[in-house]
Amino acid sequence: MNRVKKILGLVIFVPLAVVLIVLCVANRQMVTLALNPFRPDDAVLSVSAPFFLFLFLTLILGMFIGSLVTWLNQGRHRRQARTEARAALARDRDGGRQPVKSASEPARAALVPAAKG
Repeated sequence: MNRVKKILGLVIFVPLAVVLIVLCVANRQMVTLALNPFRPDDAVLSVSAPFFLFLFLTLILGMFIGSLVTWLNQGRHRRQARTEARAALARDRDGGRQPVKSASEPARAALVPAAKG
């Protein structure tokens, strides 16, 4: 399995590296990014750099924002995993004994979702 991952990585990353190198060579001319839309000639709020640098920074920023949004959306799953891990540790600490339930308490089994199969 490890060999398959290495081969798959080479098949994906080597062509990607070639494309990125060609992109860098083709877009190495200097461009100016004006951050002031009302006075584009304002030198204080403008940055000059090779065009490929702006492309790479945009790609990195997009990957970072996508990762952050994914991490935030999966927060409830991480919280549930922490809660279940604490409950499992508490059960192990108690020696596997279950607390005695009173008749007025609802059954815990009814609250657990059924496994998908």
